[in-house]
Amino acid sequence: MFAYAPATHEDMERWRREDKKEILRAMEHSKALWAGDVVVSSEDGRILFNCPFLRLEENYYSCTIYEDRPNTCRKFKPGSSELCSQFKKQN
Repeated sequence: MFAYAPATHEDMERWRREDKKEILRAMEHSKALWAGDVVVSSEDGRILFNCPFLRLEENYYSCTIYEDRPNTCRKFKPGSSELCSQFKKQN
């Protein structure tokens, strides 16, 4: 299961400068907020587990905005966060 990683203010500004209208529209529509180590809806507080930019291709997920992805995704290391529990370290 994959979670939605919201953009930072810097990401949003970068996308505005680069005129990434589709990304901006998707981000603004999501109304996602950080809540500790999970992402929740700002409307009702439910945990969000979907990313509009991930696509399943055969047996693998791929990022449709990889070159433009948010800084959160750029800095992510598998197993480092509840955001990607699929990759947690096995004990």
